[in-house]
Amino acid sequence: MDKIDNEGLLDLFQGRLEDELLKLCTSLGVLDGGWLMTPDLEEKWREVAPEYMADAVKEVNSYPEVALAWAGYLGMGYAHLWDSNWRKHSRDGYSKMLGSRGFDDMDEHIVRDILGYTLDSFDAIKISGVLNSCAQCAWGLIRKESIEGQSERAFYILARTIQVMYCVGASIELKRLGYKYERLN
Repeated sequence: MDKIDNEGLLDLFQGRLEDELLKLCTSLGVLDGGWLMTPDLEEKWREVAPEYMADAVKEVNSYPEVALAWAGYLGMGYAHLWDSNWRKHSRDGYSKMLGSRGFDDMDEHIVRDILGYTLDSFDAIKISGVLNSCAQCAWGLIRKESIEGQSERAFYILARTIQVMYCVGASIELKRLGYKYERLN
């Protein structure tokens, strides 16, 4: 399969994944049928993706949903910082998003120390439920692809899925903060 065919297949998979996760997030009441994103947050993903992927790839065989869901937390964390003071936080690297145990407690660190929720609060529990549901849905779609493990295609499907999960998290947080797209006349 040449590069163009592979890119086309990856694009089709990503489109199906985005559609399914958007439907899921809308049904769970955390999105309103559309994605929210900013160029700043897209650029931040391009900056931190290599470090995140290095951590996620180590986890995907044992904890696939964690490798996916934590990208959503990462998106939420950066979206929150973007809203609060991007001038100050735009240079915050990936290491600022890691918890005291590194990747293992990134979710707790972001929820508690960046979003400002206690871990047993309604909001923290809802975030966990939504991102876990999204990760399970995404992992199910990956498995339906019947991709050979440890292959180049498996890596690229994983990378696309993780990027979408980052966007899911960013969109959820931007909506929670009151952002929405409005049609201009």
